[in-house]
Amino acid sequence: MAWHIAIDCRHVKDFGVGTYIKNLTRALAKVDPENRYTLIAYPSDQDEFANLGANFQVVNYSLSDSAWRDQLEFPLFVRRLGADLVHIPLHQVPLLLPKPYIVTVHDLSALFYECPEGWRGHWRLYRLRRGVMRAECVICVSRATARDVHNLLGVSPGRLRVIYNAPDPRFLWPERGQEGDKERQLIEHTLGRYQVHYPFLLYVGSVRPQKNVPRLVEAFAVVRSELAAHPKYRDLRLIIIGDEISKYPQLRLAMMRMRVEDAVRFLGFVPIDTLRVFYRAAEAFVFPSLYEGFGLPPLEAMAAGTPVVTANSSSIPEVVGDAAVLVNPENVFEIARGIRDVLLDPELRSQLIARGYRQLRRFNWEAAARQVLETYQVVLQRCRPGGQLPAEAA
Repeated sequence: MAWHIAIDCRHVKDFGVGTYIKNLTRALAKVDPENRYTLIAYPSDQDEFANLGANFQVVNYSLSDSAWRDQLEFPLFVRRLGADLVHIPLHQVPLLLPKPYIVTVHDLSALFYECPEGWRGHWRLYRLRRGVMRAECVICVSRATARDVHNLLGVSPGRLRVIYNAPDPRFLWPERGQEGDKERQLIEHTLGRYQVHYPFLLYVGSVRPQKNVPRLVEAFAVVRSELAAHPKYRDLRLIIIGDEISKYPQLRLAMMRMRVEDAVRFLGFVPIDTLRVFYRAAEAFVFPSLYEGFGLPPLEAMAAGTPVVTANSSSIPEVVGDAAVLVNPENVFEIARGIRDVLLDPELRSQLIARGYRQLRRFNWEAAARQVLETYQVVLQRCRPGGQLPAEAA
């Protein structure tokens, strides 16, 4: 029996969730030619879903999920679609969304770090908890996130399903030493365009509090001072991609205090083809985040064959395994030690690069799509009249 599944794709251009939506829909199109899919997207995002297959259609919807009207209008819109199941790919669930639906939870940083005080904070928590509690199944992108959803929101383990993310395939590079003239010319051209003619560390992501960027800057300052006479790294720089320094005046003050404002570059958002070059060209990728629901950037760096220094907290050890140097993200000198080891130990660098390639094999979008499709089928079978879902299948 073919089912009709609707997926909310309004966040397809977001930094992390957008990767999930794009790659999951593309992978579902490869593994499932039978069920019918309706992708709900903004009119301006239609091109993101081209050539998915005859069983996929895209419908326009213009309201943001942060608009009050959306609480009523999106559920009415979904009812008119007549879908058998709705998939909300993040925990922004309208209060009146008709059942059955499933929801994907990427992390709960909104509760740990970004929850406002007063009625706005209570409203956010109420909406989040109601959204996941009413779901037939909650997909979590890591075991760490599943524990958070269980412990903080009270969702029973039997209704949780862990399905890992994977890097966007566009970040994949030939292994080190196997790139051709085309790849080398691309790197040279891109770095020349940005006037990057020095060795650099790379960070990719936002500069929100949980990302721990001020400590990264402090650790960089320590390493730069220690390597001031090094023949290769005496002009080491830090490049930050994915956010704007103008939004964080306190970070600029910290850079001035550490006297590294001329050695730290903020490039903001860049096209993915440019980002993949920076991943490849970096001496090391440093990601000392305090909290991640999954943490794609370290895997994206591994796909480029770049050594990774990252935090030993939340989901990150689960994702990177033994393919990164793990450090205490609250200790500036331990972060600096990890960076220094990766820069100065050639054998460690080689080991990390090789382990990174192996670790990547654990994460695959087609495998994830098959698990999501299985979740759809199990939930839909249960929701049929007289259907039952075994506890272990939830």
